[in-house]
Amino acid sequence: MRILMFIGVLFILVNCEDKQSRQKNSHPIVDSMSSKDIPVKKNTTAEKQRKFPKLTDKNAMEFFLEYEKENKENKVRITTDFGTIDILLFNETKFHRANFIFLTKQKYFDNTQFYRVVKNFVIQAGNSDDIAIAEKRRKIGQYLLPPDTNRGYVHDRGVISMPSSEIENAYKMASPYQFFIVQQQGGAHHLDGDYTVFGRVIDGMDVVDTIAAQETDDSEWPLRNIWIQKVEIIN
Repeated sequence: MRILMFIGVLFILVNCEDKQSRQKNSHPIVDSMSSKDIPVKKNTTAEKQRKFPKLTDKNAMEFFLEYEKENKENKVRITTDFGTIDILLFNETKFHRANFIFLTKQKYFDNTQFYRVVKNFVIQAGNSDDIAIAEKRRKIGQYLLPPDTNRGYVHDRGVISMPSSEIENAYKMASPYQFFIVQQQGGAHHLDGDYTVFGRVIDGMDVVDTIAAQETDDSEWPLRNIWIQKVEIIN
């Protein structure tokens, strides 16, 4: 009797194991990357891939050398709280022109400010105390441009030029995110040779004069924020 019971239990165990084996083999492992039946997740890394490299002192010049060949625009419009300023960028200063066009297309200058105003001298722009502007610079990269002062351009009234970096700068390397417009009657020729003139105002000097007349504090920061609403390419 015990033998018959043992045989019965053994038969039940063997039958259960066989069912489990068949159940496992009925669901093969599927490669989710190639299966048509399972939705594939989007490659978010590829979607966020940069169109342009993050710029540094090592790669900026090479980048702009290639960029300027495909991006020949040379006229921009600066829309401010007081009106618009149209600027012609000089083709001869190709790295500075390309840099300004690149930053314009990246919408860097939008919502920056004329943060330094010196009546009968210059108005300077391209920065802000808004943390979002610092974040834009971080994403684009940290780099400087070498001077290009031997093209025959001088600091006449109405020219646009690029200031040096705020760091100790024996070679006057230019700060690419900022620019200034000479408002001084007769020009500011003591700046010649130290800063790169890369364009000139072709319309809107009355707006430049209005901005230059705004009241400032002791640090030459306007008492009223002077916003650049946008900078856009017009040709």
